[in-house]
Amino acid sequence: MSGTESVAFDTPQRERRADNFAMWVFIGSEAMLFGAIFLVFLVAHIDFGPAFAAASKHLSLPIGTLNTAVLITSSFTMALAHMLALHRRWRATVWALAATSALGICFLAVKGIEYGKEIGEGLAPLLGLPFRYAGPDPTHAEFFFGLYFAMTSLHALHLIGGIVVIAGMVALWRTASPANRLRRVVAVGLYWHFVDIIWVFMFPVLYLINR
Repeated sequence: MSGTESVAFDTPQRERRADNFAMWVFIGSEAMLFGAIFLVFLVAHIDFGPAFAAASKHLSLPIGTLNTAVLITSSFTMALAHMLALHRRWRATVWALAATSALGICFLAVKGIEYGKEIGEGLAPLLGLPFRYAGPDPTHAEFFFGLYFAMTSLHALHLIGGIVVIAGMVALWRTASPANRLRRVVAVGLYWHFVDIIWVFMFPVLYLINR
């Protein structure tokens, strides 16, 4: 090995540690992004609490609860995929990954229905759409819905990224070595659980505020 060659991947153990470190750095950067948005929302809620509480009641609690259940179930199937991969039950691992991806798509479909409902009610201050709100303090209610769409759409984009990565893993499954399969399942599992946890914080902040 030359003096300039990296030693990060010269053994499987080092390779695994480097993978985990890179993934945690990535998740940390994403956590700071979401943390900044949460901070903006919480500061705004302190300033405009009554308006935010009234606006929150226009969100569909049953749909939000359904989507929370779907995403928590997907977290379970991803954990199952990790466990199966550790036992080298590859076919079952692929099925667990496919189930995780399908639940993610289900979440996005339900979210799309919810967006359609909100757009139809005039609660989407996006892309020049008219904002219609009959409750108190419509100016700050519009700010609430602007933050709501920003937070949930950013979360949805991260979920789409996870689904695409899983699809790529499954497509390349046969060509990957067992060690690489396990490494990829661990990495995507960390990412998926992170996206799930973000929603677990987002759901009460947006839907349960002062109900």
